[in-house]
Amino acid sequence: MNTEPVSSNSDYRQSMGQLLMLYTQVDRLIMEICAERLTQAPDEDAKLSLAKQVGDESRHVSIQRQWMHQFGTHPAPIITPEQEQLIREHFRSLPWIDFLADLYICVEALGSEAVERIVPLADPGTRESLRVPLTDEIDHVAFGVARLKQELAQLSETERREFLERLPVRIEALTDTFHGFGFSVRDLFEAVGADYVRLCRMLEERQKELIAELAAAPQAASHQPARELAGVSV
Repeated sequence: MNTEPVSSNSDYRQSMGQLLMLYTQVDRLIMEICAERLTQAPDEDAKLSLAKQVGDESRHVSIQRQWMHQFGTHPAPIITPEQEQLIREHFRSLPWIDFLADLYICVEALGSEAVERIVPLADPGTRESLRVPLTDEIDHVAFGVARLKQELAQLSETERREFLERLPVRIEALTDTFHGFGFSVRDLFEAVGADYVRLCRMLEERQKELIAELAAAPQAASHQPARELAGVSV
């Protein structure tokens, strides 16, 4: 992967602007999804974590919109209103354990991993605009993984194994949904200097790590610190 920013290139600026818009739209959707889920959270700790995330995502949107204005990003949305509604409806329909899997594994963990891979290629202003959002997402993923472990610990061994075996299919289905929205993620990443094939391999490895972590010692899930559960060192 090229490690030199290509920010003077017009294709870079156009594609990075679209990626920034996409990232901002996703953060706003996550904010709305978490806000809606608050009343259905199973306990006070989950409600507090979701409430914090709503505030975090609101701050991210504000930071990113300010930077996009400075960067000169075209304000046209990447995800259409109809597509945004489909995403909202999908998450509304999910029981708690599936909500955790889809939001925190499929979207937050793997999505933030992909964004982190383009940070070294980005111009200084874009890197700074992503600093706070990516830092906050460490906590979000930690919460999601910790709570998912707690849910898995309550299942039978067979149910837990079946859930984990289905998880790659859930990830692939959500990925296919985004790819079917009418824009080329590959083209956008390659235009900012990323090696898309290598990026996909890295995401596959991250996916395997997350699933292996969820499968390990489920009965101990509720007794470990959230950051440790997510495999994050701070």
